Formats: sequence, structure tokens, C-alpha cells
Amino acid sequence: MIRSMTAYAGGERVTPWGTLGCEMRSVNHRFLEVGVRLPEELRALEPQLRERVAGRISRGKLDLVMRLRVPEAAASLNVNEALVEQLGDLVLRLHSRFPGMRIGFTDLLQYPGVLRADSTDAVALQAEAMALLDEVIDGFVLSREREGDKLATAISERVDSIERIAADVRELIPVIRDGQRAKLAARLADLPHPVDPGRAEQELVMWLQKLDVDEELDRLSSHIGEIRRVLKQREPVGRRLDFLLQEFNRESNTLGSKSVDSRTSNASVELKVLIDQIREQVQNIE
Repeated sequence: MIRSMTAYAGGERVTPWGTLGCEMRSVNHRFLEVGVRLPEELRALEPQLRERVAGRISRGKLDLVMRLRVPEAAASLNVNEALVEQLGDLVLRLHSRFPGMRIGFTDLLQYPGVLRADSTDAVALQAEAMALLDEVIDGFVLSREREGDKLATAISERVDSIERIAADVRELIPVIRDGQRAKLAARLADLPHPVDPGRAEQELVMWLQKLDVDEELDRLSSHIGEIRRVLKQREPVGRRLDFLLQEFNRESNTLGSKSVDSRTSNASVELKVLIDQIREQVQNIE
């Protein structure tokens, strides 16, 4: 089963420290390129995130974004009452020496250590993030496979068309050979001087051999079988398909260069159109 390099997946996970969100999206690229954006609480997790993604995805320009949304009600503060009491006692003791000093309650709250936010368990939060990432990657891979199914169908339809054209050309070749033989015989008959029949036949055979495309058609059939086999594989096949298309194109070009009939010339053009359409699809396959 082939996979597209274009996909999107996202998910959320509720934790004691807020709601974790994760999004992954990708487009086609020759290699794997991962861009990561993380909240401050998960900065240290970036190498592990990249490693986890690389273990499941082989190609594509991929953006991975994680967010931590903390509800206002959850961002509770604790007051260090012992420290506030110490500061209050200190103010009372110093008041007689500095009668002009004015200390308000809000001033005390701003003293370092008086207010403390609930601490975050970094290890537990990272474990939650990795679990969420695994879920999102699963959805991401499924998305790629769904898109890959569509690409495989489109490619298979065009491969079927290539096979039909090749079969038509194979049936045309004997007819074209007979036609070329008849044309040459007519031209020889119009010559003012007789031509040695053996010599004429030898020249005709050599000329027809130059126009022979049986070998190209055989290789094209072999490539058709190979591309169908590759489309059924589960591992990444984009590069292999791209190589096969180069072979397809080579046979199509040779068929066109050897053509002496408008029907085979048109067949060569149709093959090139189909090959280009397949190439457009292959560019988006992992």
C-alpha cells in the first residue's frame, strides 16, 4: 500500500497541567524534513519527538506543532504564608526607625517567593506528550494511506491505458511492415533500371530491422508488470516508481524515433502524455 506525502492529522489530550494539542501536516519533498514548534514546557523533548517521527515517516516536508493550553481557573497560586508573616514582622520592627515607610499588602505579594504557581511534573507531561504524538502519527499514517489509495488507483488506470496502447502497437507492427514492403516494391518497380531482387530483399530486411520495436514493447510490458508489483508493496516506493518512469519514457522515446507510420507516432505521443500524468502522481508518493 503506497502512501501520499500530503497529509494532516491532529489531536488533543487532557492532562493535570492543561490540554495538550498536537498537529502534523506535510507536503512532498525529496527527503524527510521536520519542523518542530513546542511550548516552553516541552522544549527538552524535541530530539525524542524528531526520532519518533523519523521512525514512522520516511519522506516529506513535515510540520509538527504542540501546544499546551492552561485554563485560567487551573493556574492557581499558593501563598507562602510563613514568608508573609516574617515580612510583616520585619515591617513592624522597622516602622519606628523609618516612620515614613509605607508597605502595602500588594507590595508584600510581589516579594520573591511569596506567590508560587503550582509546579508542573515535567517527566509526566513529557510522557503525555509522547503518547499524544503516537496517536497523531497513527492518524497521520492512515491519512497518508487513504490518499495513497487514490494515487494508486489513478496510476493503475493510466498503466492499464499504457498496456492497451502497447498491445495495439504490437498488432500494428506486422501491418506496417507489410505496408513498408509494398511501398518499397512499388518504388523499385518505378526505377528505370532493374534492381537485383536479392540485393533489394537484403536492403529491405536491414531497413525493417532498424524499425523493429518488438524489444521496446517487451521491455515496456516488463515495466508494466514491475510497476503493478511495486504499487502493492507497503514500504516507501516513491523513488522506485520515479526510476521506473524513466524507463517507461525511454521506451516511449525509442518507439517514437523508430516510427514510420502516423499510428505508431500517435501512440508514442499518447504514451508520453500518460507517463507525464503518472509522474505528477508519483511526485507526491512517499
